[in-house]
Amino acid sequence: MLLTYNDCIDKYGSDYKLKKEILKGTIFMQAKGLYSTTRNISDIEVVMSKYPKAVFTNRSAFYYHSLTDVIPDFFYLATKREDTRIRDARVKQSFVKSEMFDAGIEEMIYNNIRIRIYSKERMLVELMRFKSKMPFDYYKEIIQNYRRITEQMDFGLVEDYAYMFRNGDNIMNQIQMEVL
Repeated sequence: MLLTYNDCIDKYGSDYKLKKEILKGTIFMQAKGLYSTTRNISDIEVVMSKYPKAVFTNRSAFYYHSLTDVIPDFFYLATKREDTRIRDARVKQSFVKSEMFDAGIEEMIYNNIRIRIYSKERMLVELMRFKSKMPFDYYKEIIQNYRRITEQMDFGLVEDYAYMFRNGDNIMNQIQMEVL
């Protein structure tokens, strides 16, 4: 179980007593201001606790949605443009305009951890937007997996997300040619 510094102070009474508990091995420091009751804890849980407003996107979202079997090297997180820069070597951050940030956010349980992630529909639009920045075989793997789940997707939402961007017509044309 993850605890913040304030949770630990409430539980143990003072910083001194918290440090004694750490030395005893009853509580473990996972990151600055973040503690756990078990030694080993998932990095995903730590990242979600440290950055609760961030949303998984890009390669992380494709992997967590089971659209690819390529494990990402980093945690790809999207934040609003006004948010501060994340200084964590494990995280690749992208900044999104505030009016586009909230579109398609959903909560998902991944390995018993509640994460914020962009929906499959939003990620299809993002795939088309950043197609040229991905390796071709990686892109093709994701497209083939989207073709398998077309009946489960809401293409009205896909269209709404596509038209949030300047080149919405081009994005929808690409989706129709490659996925449908």
